[in-house]
Amino acid sequence: AGPMRTLAGSAVGGARQVYRWNAQHSPLQRNTQLEDVGGTGLYLLSDLSAAVTGEVVHVDSGYNIVGVPDLLRNRDDS
Repeated sequence: AGPMRTLAGSAVGGARQVYRWNAQHSPLQRNTQLEDVGGTGLYLLSDLSAAVTGEVVHVDSGYNIVGVPDLLRNRDDS
């Protein structure tokens, strides 16, 4: 999954910048929600995915195809 707002994630330095950047630049223009990951899990457990094998499923609003800048480095340079 891409960046998700979680209790653990809030402890990561620069997390708010990453969430903001992802919501603005990911192809779906939003952050991944817990329901997105859960829905994908339900799909993979259902008969609808019976022919899906050996796949990496990215549940990340397109985050995996976007080059993410080093937000912390950019912040320190200013």
